Amino acid sequence: MTDLRIGVDTGGTFTDVVVFDASSGGVTITKTPSTPDDPARGFMAGVQKILEQVERDGDDVAAVSHGTTVATNALLTDDYEGLGFVTTAGFRHLLEIARQSVPEGYGNSYFWVKPPRIVPLHHVREVPERLGPGGDVVQTLDITVAAEVARWFKRRGIDTVGISFLHSYANPEHEQRVRAVFAAEHPDCTVSISSDVLREYREYERAVTTLVDAFVKPRVGRYVAQIRAGLDGIRTGLAFYVMKSNGGVISAEEVAQQPITTILSGPAAGALGAAVIADAVGYDKVLTLDGGGTSTDVCVVTDGQPALTTEGAVGRFPTKVPMIDVVTVGTGGGSIAWLTADGALKVGPRSAGAEPGPMSYGRGGTEPTVTDAHLLLGRLPDALLDGEMSLDGAAARAGIERLAAALDLDDVERCAEGVLEIAVWNQANAIRQVTVKRGLDVRDYVLAAFGGSGPLQVCRLIDLLDLPAAIVPANPGNLSAFGLLTVDVRNDYVQTFVRSHADLGVGDLADVYEQLRGRADAALHVEGFAAGDRRFVRQADLRYSGQASEVRVDAPGAEIDAGFAAEVIARFHDRHEATYGYCYRDDPDQEVEWVNVRVSGIGPITRPALRRLDAGDGDPRRARVGERRVRFDGKWHAAPLYARVDLLAGDEISGPAVVQEFSSTVPLAPGFVARVDDLANLTISTQGAPR
Repeated sequence: MTDLRIGVDTGGTFTDVVVFDASSGGVTITKTPSTPDDPARGFMAGVQKILEQVERDGDDVAAVSHGTTVATNALLTDDYEGLGFVTTAGFRHLLEIARQSVPEGYGNSYFWVKPPRIVPLHHVREVPERLGPGGDVVQTLDITVAAEVARWFKRRGIDTVGISFLHSYANPEHEQRVRAVFAAEHPDCTVSISSDVLREYREYERAVTTLVDAFVKPRVGRYVAQIRAGLDGIRTGLAFYVMKSNGGVISAEEVAQQPITTILSGPAAGALGAAVIADAVGYDKVLTLDGGGTSTDVCVVTDGQPALTTEGAVGRFPTKVPMIDVVTVGTGGGSIAWLTADGALKVGPRSAGAEPGPMSYGRGGTEPTVTDAHLLLGRLPDALLDGEMSLDGAAARAGIERLAAALDLDDVERCAEGVLEIAVWNQANAIRQVTVKRGLDVRDYVLAAFGGSGPLQVCRLIDLLDLPAAIVPANPGNLSAFGLLTVDVRNDYVQTFVRSHADLGVGDLADVYEQLRGRADAALHVEGFAAGDRRFVRQADLRYSGQASEVRVDAPGAEIDAGFAAEVIARFHDRHEATYGYCYRDDPDQEVEWVNVRVSGIGPITRPALRRLDAGDGDPRRARVGERRVRFDGKWHAAPLYARVDLLAGDEISGPAVVQEFSSTVPLAPGFVARVDDLANLTISTQGAPR
């Protein structure tokens, strides 16, 4: 009976695995060390380990879902050698001109050095052709020149090419014909065309997004093929899904054609998992904090939905595809504490990673990390993963002692506290980026902390940001893997449609929406969803005439007529006012423009039911497993230790204390209380705070 669904999230330090048993509702978790040299190896090791743990085999597995960082890591290497670009004649310098922006502001512009383009100018070739903004042919495509361009790349051994012609978002014919030429003249070349990747105007962003897609396509394709072969060894034809940046999943067979959609695969899964938990608890405004070994990812969740954006970037380049709006900071358990040339203490973004890892892992690490500081201060047990992974306290102390000596500090504990203080400020600043800098009051939000290192400093974050509370879900170190089991199949489609609202033809608008719906419907058919199960969501991007940027709003599912258009305009005014503090709702002279229309096709997948916890008597002593000296606020405390697995709904724990479990640890500082709800979440707040 195929009643098991497995989620696998590959992180920088650990590969997290969750298995959900649909017949019993049970959830089982485990972790294995990540294998950066070959991530597929760590993936398969995790799948094999969890199946052995639940004493089942591949015949019992219905599907495997995966969150991967392969595309992200490929982009962050910043090495795009062997990449070529084909564009319309006369636009060879498109990438060089870019947006003419100086990222650090005019005050530092004299010292700013323009970084290399994603494709150097000598690897850019032009093809005579021209389309108008409506898709009409202004200049016929010169197919002879296109063939010579393909042969030119072949002679130079350039086997990855992006093609982006002017206004091809309105008419893909020229790009499709040139792709066919490459297939004939340079069959070993990987080609991406902008009309497949992003049917949206703005030439620079569309070109770069297409080139990023081309660059990651062979890497993602090879990786997925490796895993596909491994899973076939468990059970032939086992359903395999990969997490997309937009909060949906896609089958492995399709992901090789849409690799750019996976660039924020891992962080998206964590935000979705936290959104499910927070929605079940009843919190409508949540900040997710996913702390791993290498980094921390932060996202805003409102009414159970993570914020989405198409204005994201990975590394130096814009990637204009729908993605969950995540801000990442290079602070995690493996972040290295180091000194700058002028003697200042820094934490991250350098990381010890999975190999060799923190000094306390005993795998050859030579630089102290955040994990080592936590261990020295008693906030971590002597072994992680329920004893599977021993920690070397002496090694951690030796590393922090060397750091303290370099800082001319006699107090090694004070040095460790300084490391943690810098780390938590890095996290707090990331939270401010997604709230305060966007006009949101951080004090209105509850923090959802998860990941292996995410819960370690929740008390300090509540202090720093004046948060009302924080929740730590059950099995927090595996929440991203759990999140993979909670999301639907989703594909997003966009078409630029620039029209003044005053001149809008609702028939034309309906035609574009129907074309996009047709593409989404066809994709869901390929994914195997019955026609009655498919759902479609409409959106639109609008702006006031004269503005350079758009505001996205949800569009009604009703018939597309004058009433539909009027409702979209009303929603635009509301969203503009909520975002920027003003709107022109009552100004008849201020025109509104439609810019892009969007349709998302959604294939629903059954979510795991969240299990309810038995009620206790409020006394957590049944879960007490010992006591340990733990340092908070410069003082050592005798802190009771609690096994989280033995806590029941209604239990309350007052700090100082430490709550330990397989996947993470929650140090509870003096003055804080943790309450257990019936979904096994810990809700942490200051003592005396309203419940």
